[in-house]
Amino acid sequence: MNRRNFIRLTAAASAALLHHPFSIAENNSRPSVRLTIRPDRLGNKIGEDFTGLSYESAQLGNPNFFSGANTDLAGFLRRLGASGVLRIGGNTSEFSHWTANPATASNTPISGAMLGADKANPAAFAMAVGPDTGHKAPAPVNITSEAIRNLKDFLDACGWKLIYGLNMGTGTPENAADEAAHVMDAVGSKLIAFQLCNEPDLFFRNDIRKSDYNFTQFATEWQRFYQTIRSRMPTAPFAGPDTAYNNEWLVPFARQFKNEAVFLSQHYYAEGPPTDPSMTIERLLRPNPKLQAEFEGMKITVQESGLPFRLAETNSCYQGGKQGVSDTFASALWSADLMYQLASAGGMGINFHGGGYGWYTPIAGTPEDGFLARPIYYGMLLFAQAGAGQLIETKLEQAEEAPLLTTYCLRNNNGTIKVAVFNKNMDRGIHLTVDPGRRTGRVTSLRLHAPRLDDTTDTTFGGTPVGAAGAWAPERDETISLEDGGAGVALPAASAALLTFEPE
Repeated sequence: MNRRNFIRLTAAASAALLHHPFSIAENNSRPSVRLTIRPDRLGNKIGEDFTGLSYESAQLGNPNFFSGANTDLAGFLRRLGASGVLRIGGNTSEFSHWTANPATASNTPISGAMLGADKANPAAFAMAVGPDTGHKAPAPVNITSEAIRNLKDFLDACGWKLIYGLNMGTGTPENAADEAAHVMDAVGSKLIAFQLCNEPDLFFRNDIRKSDYNFTQFATEWQRFYQTIRSRMPTAPFAGPDTAYNNEWLVPFARQFKNEAVFLSQHYYAEGPPTDPSMTIERLLRPNPKLQAEFEGMKITVQESGLPFRLAETNSCYQGGKQGVSDTFASALWSADLMYQLASAGGMGINFHGGGYGWYTPIAGTPEDGFLARPIYYGMLLFAQAGAGQLIETKLEQAEEAPLLTTYCLRNNNGTIKVAVFNKNMDRGIHLTVDPGRRTGRVTSLRLHAPRLDDTTDTTFGGTPVGAAGAWAPERDETISLEDGGAGVALPAASAALLTFEPE
């Protein structure tokens, strides 16, 4: 399948599903909202390695996927930042088995095995593993030393670091230690942490553990794996607990293992399951009490333990996403807004889960057919263009005129002020005036736009789509005029913009 056919088939599939396109209404009156920046009131810092992606461990069953030869995929990662974090894990991490000698592997060590591909079929080696749907236990996959060596080359090609998941669910401490040794030897300083399991609080759902499995049992197992690996590699870094959503496990993990972990990790999905008709675009864009509860648990553990916190796996609808929601422009507005929400709450970083042709994957495709940026990728791109820096407090006036408007401001190291604005209101555009709170130089804007909220193929940022290997250069870098003591910009319904205030 070539790139053009992939676009055509994706658009056709979405059109067949969606009977009521989300036309974006415009309110001719465009209510006015004013944002005042307070440069003297500083918030949390956003690090260079905040952005990340997450893939299933089973993808390593194809040793040629994450390799230096996969320059197309590496280019998409580099576009999101020169110092991002790739996380290998997911549900399949508990069914992926380390096999140092490929000759002893009992099953086909390629991802094609999961897709019914034959070992002798060369096309299987080009296949990509999508997010695990959780409907049944994944097929076992072998990970070999070739896959780890190639993974190191891939990380070198994109400049990213690594979070690596080990198999505590169905594996042994000794095998995990051998795998970890090979990873540390190959990857070196690019490894920031091992994770010993994936969503252990849900082990009972796929029969990895009994229904009465609790934190005490988990902590005992975690300690045993940790000690076995550390006895072989005294400097091996760890993170956890990597739970699905359970703050009741996050807090005791932080208290018990604060001296063993380099950061805390947990997952978050905004919606699910995809079969539920109430999992919609409108719901995705509204504030989520579940997220706020998770952030409260995060703040408690960070304050008590002194450890940073990372959303190591996240996306819109769990079980691989929902067509007509997860693959739409709405996900672009949602993803960037989530990144800033996490940064504002004090999180150290985020990893959006994906892979293959999963509905919510930021980058879709295979080495054989090529890769494409899905709408959610564009939200991450806006965040990347804003860059690292320190968040600054702002004051929003007349906010009631646009209840789903969110704004974030940060200052880069060179003194440039960036303002990210998300108008998630589908029924009204707004006129935004931004008072920078200081004398400023040139003000410019890059717009995140699509014809409809449910659009799957026509997202642009700066008037430009993302091309092969992450190629992107804005066609329209608008200059914003200063008025009424600030920079005025018209923001259409269901759109976003990144404003840049250059130093005077």
